Amino acid sequence: MLALLNNTLGRLRVIAFVEGISFLILLFIAMPLKYMYGLPEAVRQVGMAHGVLFVLYVFLLVMVKAEYDWSWKKTGIAFLASIVPFGTFWADKKLFKQAVGSGQQAA
Repeated sequence: MLALLNNTLGRLRVIAFVEGISFLILLFIAMPLKYMYGLPEAVRQVGMAHGVLFVLYVFLLVMVKAEYDWSWKKTGIAFLASIVPFGTFWADKKLFKQAVGSGQQAA
């Protein structure tokens, strides 16, 4: 796991995973707590954490686009994956791991 933190793409993969988990917690735990049980505090706390992680994801995505010379299409797909439930997990498998597996190096 620590080896992933050695490069920008690895850091993006870690943040994508954590951001995806926070999105699922927000959608499937915090939102029902707010609307079914009247507990808006859950959405405030989880929403803030998810917001910070989302901004970090986008920041790292822009860095990876520049460093690995990704196309706008690939970058756009990775961005769209972050706004769809389970999307970041798909992006890790199809986009991020593929870039690692292909031996793609920084420009």
